Amino acid sequence: MINKPLVSIITINYNGSEDTREFLNSLKSITYPVTEVFVVENGSTKNKFLPYLADYPYVKYIVSEKNLGFAGGNNLAINQASGKYILLINNDTTVTNDFLEPLVELMESDDKIGMVSPKIVFHTPGNIIQYAGSSGLNSFTRRGTKIGYLETDKGQYNKITETRLIHGSAVLFRSDITNVIGLIPEIYFLYYEEYDWCEAATRSGFKLYFCGLSTIYHKGSKSIGRKSPLKTYFLTRNRLLYIRRNTTGIEFITSFLFFVALALPKLILRNIFSYDYLKAIYSAMIWNYKSTTGI
Repeated sequence: MINKPLVSIITINYNGSEDTREFLNSLKSITYPVTEVFVVENGSTKNKFLPYLADYPYVKYIVSEKNLGFAGGNNLAINQASGKYILLINNDTTVTNDFLEPLVELMESDDKIGMVSPKIVFHTPGNIIQYAGSSGLNSFTRRGTKIGYLETDKGQYNKITETRLIHGSAVLFRSDITNVIGLIPEIYFLYYEEYDWCEAATRSGFKLYFCGLSTIYHKGSKSIGRKSPLKTYFLTRNRLLYIRRNTTGIEFITSFLFFVALALPKLILRNIFSYDYLKAIYSAMIWNYKSTTGI
């Protein structure tokens, strides 16, 4: 590759300095030569990254006293980034030494490519795939469909394809796309914000790609847990919020009715004996009922 533009790498620390350090240590071995690295301290109340900052003098450290969520935390650093391309990547990931070159090369090949995600493999024994592209959101359920999910990685997705959705755990995008589609929508706080952002990019004529020539490893659900009332709240709230923001006409009617008549009762029955989960579901619905800002 002849052209090596600056890549701004952004990760968020939220009560997870050990993961952040492991991620940064994996970055030390990358072969791409032109990067700047941001760590956003996103309202951490414990396990802050500050005590370890001296070990990483090249890191640009941004502190928010308040937890601004995935979108808000990343947007803080996006506003300060200088790179032609910006990589948003979770702190509970580790990277391979040559993961960045294929992503940049792909972006450089076509200025209509707005975003690209690498192959994401679970950080557990077995080489199990988490993401190898996506066929998009189901038109009824509005749940994302990941290609290759839970398959053993045998190289079957070591290719480049267009995708309907990037993955929020790792996405490289051209910095000037924000002049067209704006920053990551902060109204979501957590979950569905990347889907909304993908929708905005696609509507504006940008292409989204999966690059299986690049691989990262992801621990997954470290900051919020694999199952919790808080996760249930945001998934429920934001699934309906996404429908409200991104569908119209018959598409809105069918998605909304499916959610209210099928998905919501199923969710309630699944958690019928848990007050905390039922409260989370109720709060999510009330939020949507009362909220009009940003819709």
